[in-house]
Amino acid sequence: MSYRIRAMRPEDKDAVLKMMRVFYASDAVFSNGSEEIFRADIEQCTKENPYLEGYVFEDSGSSAKELQGYAMVAKSFSTEFGKPCIWIEDIYIKEESRGLGIGSVFIQYMKEKYTDCIFRLEVEEENEQAVRVYKKCGFTFLPYKEMKR
Repeated sequence: MSYRIRAMRPEDKDAVLKMMRVFYASDAVFSNGSEEIFRADIEQCTKENPYLEGYVFEDSGSSAKELQGYAMVAKSFSTEFGKPCIWIEDIYIKEESRGLGIGSVFIQYMKEKYTDCIFRLEVEEENEQAVRVYKKCGFTFLPYKEMKR
C-alpha cells in the first residue's frame, strides 16, 4: 500500500469522527472527549485556523482513497525552549495500517514543514508501540508532569 499525507477537508468529517471515537475510547488516550469536542476539533481543522491543522493519511493505491488515520497539530510558542512549538495533539492510525511506517513518515513530514520548532506530544507509557515510534523519531520523555485547570 502507498500512503499520502494531506490536509483534512470538510468531506473527511465522517471518517475522522469515526476514527476519533475509536481513538478516544482506547487506552492510548487519558480522556474520553465528547462528540461536541470531536466536531469542534474537525471544524477548526478544516478551516483557516492559525493554531490548529488537521491531516489525514490516505491509501493512495485504492480507488476509494480510504483514510487510514488522521492527525491534529496545534501551534504555539515555547518560552521554555525559546522557539515555536508544534504539539502533535492527535495521531491515530487504524489498527490494520499500524507498523507500516505511517507515523514515522508523518513526523518526518512535520519536521520538514516546521524546521526550526520544538515538537511535543503526549503518550501513555503503556502504549509501547507508539513510544517506540516516537523514540525512533527522536522524542524523549520530559521529567515532569503537566497540569491543567
